[in-house]
Amino acid sequence: MNERGKSDSPVVPAKPPNKTSVAEVVEERGLAKGNTVSKPRPGHRAGSDASHALDRVRQVARQDNEARFTALLHHVDRARLRAAYWAISPKAAPGVDGVTWEVYGQNLGANLQDLHTRLHTGRYRARPSRRAYIPKADGRQRPLGIASLEDKIVQRAVVEVLNAIYEVDFLGFSYGFRPGRGPHHALDALAVGIERKNVNWVLDADIREFFTSLDHRWLMKFLEHRIADQRVLRLIGKWLSAGVIENGEWSQTVEGAPQGASASPLLANVYLHYVFDLWVAWWRSRHAHGDVIIVRFADDFVAGFEYEDDARQFLVDLRERFAKFGLELHPDKTRLLEFGRHAAWRRAARGVGKPETFDFLGFTHLCGKTKTGRFWLRRITISKRMRAKLREVNDQLKRRRHQPIPMQGQWLAAVVRGHLAYYAVPGNTDAVAAFRTQATRHWYKALRRRSQRTRLTWERMNRIAKRWLPPARVKHPFPNVRFDARTRGRSPVR
Repeated sequence: MNERGKSDSPVVPAKPPNKTSVAEVVEERGLAKGNTVSKPRPGHRAGSDASHALDRVRQVARQDNEARFTALLHHVDRARLRAAYWAISPKAAPGVDGVTWEVYGQNLGANLQDLHTRLHTGRYRARPSRRAYIPKADGRQRPLGIASLEDKIVQRAVVEVLNAIYEVDFLGFSYGFRPGRGPHHALDALAVGIERKNVNWVLDADIREFFTSLDHRWLMKFLEHRIADQRVLRLIGKWLSAGVIENGEWSQTVEGAPQGASASPLLANVYLHYVFDLWVAWWRSRHAHGDVIIVRFADDFVAGFEYEDDARQFLVDLRERFAKFGLELHPDKTRLLEFGRHAAWRRAARGVGKPETFDFLGFTHLCGKTKTGRFWLRRITISKRMRAKLREVNDQLKRRRHQPIPMQGQWLAAVVRGHLAYYAVPGNTDAVAAFRTQATRHWYKALRRRSQRTRLTWERMNRIAKRWLPPARVKHPFPNVRFDARTRGRSPVR
């Protein structure tokens, strides 16, 4: 049996908020009713029947939002470790031990047996992450922590088990790094909320250095609300304190979670679930005077408000809330702007120009109109991201220009196809067509540099591009169509 104790976490509303957006009303899960402030009482084990495994965990988590699970590690069996191994990309970069996916798989059965034994006898040791950097669109470098292969395997397996619990707890407006949810689901929810609810002000927010500011002490307290299996908690503690190796030197990690680690997205969502999501739901039901919508994807979130006073008070209260848990809103990336169906004519009446725009998940959102004059939330590719991607394409084409044209065409087709798969939303056809055109221009220049006597003309280049590159066409439905199709028939408190 397990124990339940009182917690330092925020007080949770006893009922769903009455000022949710359409997007959230449909998708919101039931809020945790006294999830962290109940009296001690008998709890639940995660279930002993292996055939039902995580189904039993989900069932208990759904039926009792105050249950703490005392036996979880036994779900991390050899089969789950094997599945975690096969889920890792064979091309993934190795960690500090240098072990690659291919080498580990040459003796997979014995390696997983040994890993399973060490894991369940307490002899498993987490290795430090290898520090690497990737360029960001603004020219800065994003630090990544590359875990060793065995750490990746164990983290994936444990995350799968923990997801059975936390997917029941997480609220509907949380979209980042969750099974069955992606960026376009968050974009759909935001568009539906702005178009169907009374949104006149938008808070475009970004948490400053979130993954490096995450407080380990608070995170472990939050995890203990649901997890009483000390073996799992010790595992997570090992990952957090393993440190990083950069330029051959080890450094301790006293806070933060390495970006790139398999467990980091879930741990980040758990942290923000208690620090932000539950608090937002409580604030909205207690303090808001009008409609409020929220969409969060990892550490990026957008909030929409009917009244300016609500928006400004929310921002003040949110800064105070974050300060208690070691977080801070980025001063340059957090803005409150007038936005929505009434913004254009109201600003024109005051003589202050067109409504401002905001960026979210790769798109610039702006106030537009349909051909009939109705409000339309337009989304276009963020220009600096497209320029950065085209620079990358240009550099690659220069390196590949002496390859056969079919080989270059297959590579560039995959790049353009991937770009269209994400950015080809209604209203953004001009931008994706411009990306394809510029990619063709870079390809043309690279091919002409292969020889000073080139006979490549634009007429022939257009035939080559038509042969290899997919046309710029819309790949996504309108947000309300996909959102309604995805959420139709689901309970508001699922």
